[in-house]
Amino acid sequence: MNLEQGETPLSTDAHETPTSRLELVWGAPGLAGLAASTVMVLGCGGVGSNCIEALARGGVGTLVVVDGDAVAPSNINRQAIAYTTTVGRRKVEVTAELVHAINPVARVIELDRFVRADDVEGLFAEALAGVGRIDYVVDAIDTVSAKLAIAEWAERTATPLIASMGGANKLDPEKLRICDIAQTSHDPLARIVRKECRRRGIRHLTVLSSFEKPRALPVTGAEDADATDSLSEGQRPTLGTASYLPPIMGQMIAGHVIRNLVQGV
Repeated sequence: MNLEQGETPLSTDAHETPTSRLELVWGAPGLAGLAASTVMVLGCGGVGSNCIEALARGGVGTLVVVDGDAVAPSNINRQAIAYTTTVGRRKVEVTAELVHAINPVARVIELDRFVRADDVEGLFAEALAGVGRIDYVVDAIDTVSAKLAIAEWAERTATPLIASMGGANKLDPEKLRICDIAQTSHDPLARIVRKECRRRGIRHLTVLSSFEKPRALPVTGAEDADATDSLSEGQRPTLGTASYLPPIMGQMIAGHVIRNLVQGV
């Protein structure tokens, strides 16, 4: 916005920086800890892209972003990277641009690949080769087999993990809750994951889940409603999604991750 002659910006504090308000909340040591942290986000869809944006704005210094898809027109209602100008571009590329527009000195490792259960070990090995260590993992995909493989890797390596459960055909953000997978209800995806965790001996899995009963909305035939999956559009049923719910889920996960990273400093 152009200022008329004689007008001044709302804030004229010469000491204000992109992180000055964060420092008031976390203190200098906390902010430094975030800048030194590495978070890996699997999936740059509705949940993942909004989580990544919040992590970047929150001061996380290194982000590993994983997605093998391109931005589609149907993504525009919920994804932080989806605009008419980005349709057709690789999601990880646009995600990296978003992060650097927020924090030019942030480090972004782009892994343009789908997350598959039989390749999770290789995926994390590639990520670790690039960054040395991973302080937190965010699972924002929706393939059950891959989610379980991620959970097994995280438990085996003692890497903190939070996994997004289902947000499709749900409307009430006040029903969202961060909890252990064993405590979930009214979440079809979580129900399957919960059963498989018991079967595989996964003792704990922190998740973000909606306790709202899914609404019976029309199902057609393209892409997932709330998170990028290991499948491209056209390979699984389309579920309805509210424009605000996946972003709220992503922000909640980012808040959980940032608070835990700061507490670990």
